[in-house]
Amino acid sequence: MQRAWNIFLAICVVIAAALAVAFAGVRLIGLTPYAVLTGSMEPELPVGSLIFVRSVDPADIQVGDDITFKLQSGSLATHQVWKVDTAAQTFYTQGIANKDQDGNIMHDGAPVAWSNVVGSPVFCIPYLGYINRFCTTPPGMYILVAAVALVIAVSIVVELANMRPESAKTAPTAAATAATEAPAPAGGHFRRSSASADDR
Repeated sequence: MQRAWNIFLAICVVIAAALAVAFAGVRLIGLTPYAVLTGSMEPELPVGSLIFVRSVDPADIQVGDDITFKLQSGSLATHQVWKVDTAAQTFYTQGIANKDQDGNIMHDGAPVAWSNVVGSPVFCIPYLGYINRFCTTPPGMYILVAAVALVIAVSIVVELANMRPESAKTAPTAAATAATEAPAPAGGHFRRSSASADDR
């Protein structure tokens, strides 16, 4: 049981370390992770994927690039640039999956100011966005904390269970020693009784 539990813990540690790098460690190299919540950029950026955005100079962004930017509502969106207005310092964007009845890509209604650009996606990992949302928002956060507490509790129980067999092995050994030594005095008395009978 101990070996199986150790293997399970090792797997958990590896997974936790990988998620920590994906969700936080990448920030050390200038990348910020964001979960993709809508399908406006499918199949390039699938729903539930995690994109890693790097800060860029708006002047370096060209037509066809994907950019992550702030909306007036305060939320973020990631769309493709189809036009650049250098004079007005604005971008015109589109979601490549947003199409009309004729199959033409529909342009976004409002241009994006250069000052609202957060960065440009470098790469994405499918499905990891679901895990990111689960781990960083309720009730997923509470479930994660409870799971960690449960693992710690089970680890303590397993450790205590492994300590008991050693004590159990020691106890029978001591009992066997006592049982072996106990008959010695009785044997001595029998011999002395026999000797007394011969003397008579």
